[in-house]
Amino acid sequence: MVKHLQIIFLSIILSSVAVTGFGQDWANLSRYQMDNQALRESNTETPKVVFMGNSITEGWPGHQPAFFQNPAYINRGISGQTTPQMLVRFRQDVIALQPVAVVILAGINDIAGNTGPTTVAAIMDNITSMAELAKANGIEVLLCSVLPAAAFPWAPDIEPVAEVLALNQMIKAYCRANNFTYVDYFSAMADAENGLQAALTYDGVHPNKAGYEVMGPLVEAAIDGVLGK
Repeated sequence: MVKHLQIIFLSIILSSVAVTGFGQDWANLSRYQMDNQALRESNTETPKVVFMGNSITEGWPGHQPAFFQNPAYINRGISGQTTPQMLVRFRQDVIALQPVAVVILAGINDIAGNTGPTTVAAIMDNITSMAELAKANGIEVLLCSVLPAAAFPWAPDIEPVAEVLALNQMIKAYCRANNFTYVDYFSAMADAENGLQAALTYDGVHPNKAGYEVMGPLVEAAIDGVLGK
């Protein structure tokens, strides 16, 4: 009887693992493992600036290749990711690379519900945790506003404008209170309805080449300011 109950209990656990995805690479820790190792072994003396983000960061080189040809800039964006996933991989994909600065652009996929329901406060908590980890390790922190978005093609029932505005206000206030740099993409890219200007996007969420051409100078000026160039 006891053995039978043990078998049933094990079956329940295994079923739960299968359903929840526990044991899979939920945060995609494997995505940059080899790149990180190669970078650590390269012994380069070029100061590194890590860009931590989602598809907007990962897709940047595809639309504006010249930007990430800068040897100091390290792209660690992963498409679809939310702030809890980024927080899980922050040590290996940012801190272990020993950059002088990190540029964090995060939160839009949380609002879209990519990893389940959340709140703006919870999103901000995760961004705060990443910033605190960076600061504790002597890394300069640049926090970016979430880009404007009026709708999500993959989540049409969600109306993101109010949450995007609220999150950006939180990020801006947090930067001011902690002497971090706020990179304001939103103000330069929003239309009259607080969506992404049509000329700067191909789907209402992700920038096109023109969109990245707006973002590039803004973040480079912020980086130069932080590094005292």
